[in-house]
Amino acid sequence: MKNKRYFPMFVDLSDKNIVVVGGGNIATRRVKTLLQFTRNVTAVAPMMTPELVELGKTGMVNVLQRGVKHSDLTTAYMVIAATNDHKLNDEIYRVCKEEGIYVNIADDKEKCDFYFPGIFMQDELVVGITASGLDHKKARRVRLAIEQAMAEASEKD
Repeated sequence: MKNKRYFPMFVDLSDKNIVVVGGGNIATRRVKTLLQFTRNVTAVAPMMTPELVELGKTGMVNVLQRGVKHSDLTTAYMVIAATNDHKLNDEIYRVCKEEGIYVNIADDKEKCDFYFPGIFMQDELVVGITASGLDHKKARRVRLAIEQAMAEASEKD
């Protein structure tokens, strides 16, 4: 199947509820990125990285250290499933599709309403990079090249 193109859209998440299911390194990175755009992030997982637990203790993230419940998802604007349990990810995908919730299954590009981009931010500038779920290393290289180009441009200002 030919890879679909996703429209790059910048959305105000400041008042949107975001749920991240998972407590590992990928979930932690997603949460930390989202915190640059909203404080309405809930992380749900029975086990979490120490960093994610600490974000919960400081009040930066609503941490639910338990298994995910259907009710955790129903009030979300978008859900990111970053678990290593394919059956759970499939169930999260099914619920989100039924409820009309944007969903991203971190390890299955076919089950993503949106891709989670590599992000570079400087002052008012926000750049999002994606390789349509095909080549994460290439997207990272491009993000780093943009970061370097912006640093060089700032030196000239």
